[in-house]
Amino acid sequence: MHLTPKEIQQQQFRVKFRGFDVHEVDRFLEQVSDQMELMLRRIAELEDEVKRLKLENKGFKEREETFKRAMLNSQKVLEQMKDNARKSAEVIIADAEVKAERMLNRAHNRLAQLHEDIAELKRQRMQLEVQIRSVLEAHTKLLELSKEGMDALDEEDNKLTFLRNG
Repeated sequence: MHLTPKEIQQQQFRVKFRGFDVHEVDRFLEQVSDQMELMLRRIAELEDEVKRLKLENKGFKEREETFKRAMLNSQKVLEQMKDNARKSAEVIIADAEVKAERMLNRAHNRLAQLHEDIAELKRQRMQLEVQIRSVLEAHTKLLELSKEGMDALDEEDNKLTFLRNG
């Protein structure tokens, strides 16, 4: 049986000899009605809050999924950058080796210019090594910056998990 506060207030009882005090019963019913009305309001407020929290939770879950996708994309980009750096270094090294062989062959063919060719090869090799180191250092710094960004995302994810579980 579902009662409303109004039904409680309007409830009538038969009066019998030596029955209850009608005013006391009416006051009691009025108090019960008021309390029931407060509880019904509170229930409605709590239901609204539950709806709001569910929507908020849905938003957090969507953001979490977005962060996960962003992390996966970042990892893919990092792997591609590593592969590109490795391939670039291999190309530079292969190119340097080809140039060195050509220069050596020419040096053997021109004995008179042997010392000049060797000095030139040494200079070019050092320059290539410096370039390779620069490229590797730049990529290492990029990876470190990306790792810091991933750490910050992980920290935010941990905070969201803590908030959701708390």
